[in-house]
Amino acid sequence: MDEVKVVVAHSERATLRVGDVFLKVDADQARIDVEVEAMSLAPVPTPEVLWRKPYVLATAALPGTALGRLGGPSTGSPTAWAAAGAAIRKLHDAPLPSRPGQAGRSIVALAAELDDECELLVTNGVLPADLVTRNRQVAEAALRPWTPAFTHGDLQIDHVFVDGDEVTGIIDWSEAGQGDALYDLATFTLGHEEHLDDVIAGYGTDIDLDVIHAWWSLRSLLIVRWLIEHGFDPFAPGCEVDVLRSRM
Repeated sequence: MDEVKVVVAHSERATLRVGDVFLKVDADQARIDVEVEAMSLAPVPTPEVLWRKPYVLATAALPGTALGRLGGPSTGSPTAWAAAGAAIRKLHDAPLPSRPGQAGRSIVALAAELDDECELLVTNGVLPADLVTRNRQVAEAALRPWTPAFTHGDLQIDHVFVDGDEVTGIIDWSEAGQGDALYDLATFTLGHEEHLDDVIAGYGTDIDLDVIHAWWSLRSLLIVRWLIEHGFDPFAPGCEVDVLRSRM
């Protein structure tokens, strides 16, 4: 009998691994439906869907290992990071999916959410006011018009798998849809600024670095309280709070 490994678990969803099978249990069936549809449309390697039933999606394990993790070292070479950049560009150039994704929230709604969250971070004593104020200023550059692209929406570094210098697959597509391409690039390089040049080289086009920096600040500001409330530690070395501090 294979061991059951809890990959991630919180009140909204949990992912378990049993041998070479991953079981994603999600309280929101719509997220599973989005994930399956996005994987069927994405022009990049994705996990094989084995089966799905209400609230559970089973996928096969990908070959290789995750490129790295937030708060830890990257296991990938510069060439692997560039290959990931090329895969992301291929995704962004693909025909648009039918619905907006996490990266496709309106500028007005996002700005309102950001202002509310910044106020709560300071009022509740989660982060010092000067840190929040500075990063809110940096985040402003992300609040601009953008051309919709096919975005992953949660392209964390540990969602991209490589074998050597080859991308073998991208996992966790429940936030996919139309959105801002630079949101994906910023999410992917969050906490790994030293690899941004490699990613851009593989991506193959000029990138507005101010917008990337803005998304680093914006994403980190919005997620700190959620992480704390769901048992994660954004204050761990190299994680979200360190990302915010790096903008000071």
